[in-house]
Amino acid sequence: MTTKTYFALVVAVLSSFALAQESPTPIPSATSGESPSPSVSPEQAMIPSPTPEQSPSPSPVRSVRISFVPPPLEGTISLGIYDRTGKLVRILHQNAELNDFAIGADALTTRWDGKDDQHQDLPTGRYHARGYMVGSLKREDLGVTSRPSNEANAVKVRLVHNPLRKDKKPAVELGIGFGSNGSFLKTSDGLPLFKVSDTPNVTHGGLAAKGENAVDVWQDDGTAVHQFRISDVDQIMAFDCGEIELK
Repeated sequence: MTTKTYFALVVAVLSSFALAQESPTPIPSATSGESPSPSVSPEQAMIPSPTPEQSPSPSPVRSVRISFVPPPLEGTISLGIYDRTGKLVRILHQNAELNDFAIGADALTTRWDGKDDQHQDLPTGRYHARGYMVGSLKREDLGVTSRPSNEANAVKVRLVHNPLRKDKKPAVELGIGFGSNGSFLKTSDGLPLFKVSDTPNVTHGGLAAKGENAVDVWQDDGTAVHQFRISDVDQIMAFDCGEIELK
């Protein structure tokens, strides 16, 4: 892909739905020529018809359209939504393929529903969308070992320069994350980038730099410490979708 000017972010918010209310059914009046009916007192005539039970209005539909030029690097895409303080509030895509996005002539498109990772609606305001294209990282299983003395919570890794960005010496701090689906390399702010293992019960993890383009990862599931080596970690490229507005 050529190094054309970064594609402008397009934001579209769907309008809220409104629920119409039914009008009460009018009381029919008597017409001349009808058979006499029992008299009705003025008090009884003033009793209104029962009002239909009102259904709650549906929540507004929120959908923000995000378009971006994919970085000129083959790999998978991890994309996050960040609030004004820089906190990651939604992992929008994790290790996604290009065909997980709507592919246009010069941009990829995705949508955000305005919710956080706990499926709660976030307040209106301005947010930021950014992520990483992760190249062909290599994983080597080094087996069971003991925890080293030089393990750390994060290591700094030099990234591939994205010609669409102005930063000349891009870098990112990588850490180790784990959950019910296994362990993974993540950015220091929590965006998952690369799957390390499928081990579900990891209780502790650490890593250390191994040369300029590799990291060693240790994870403890309570029964043993397992070591992995992830190579070519410099084959990662950052990209920025810009600021978006949530209404």
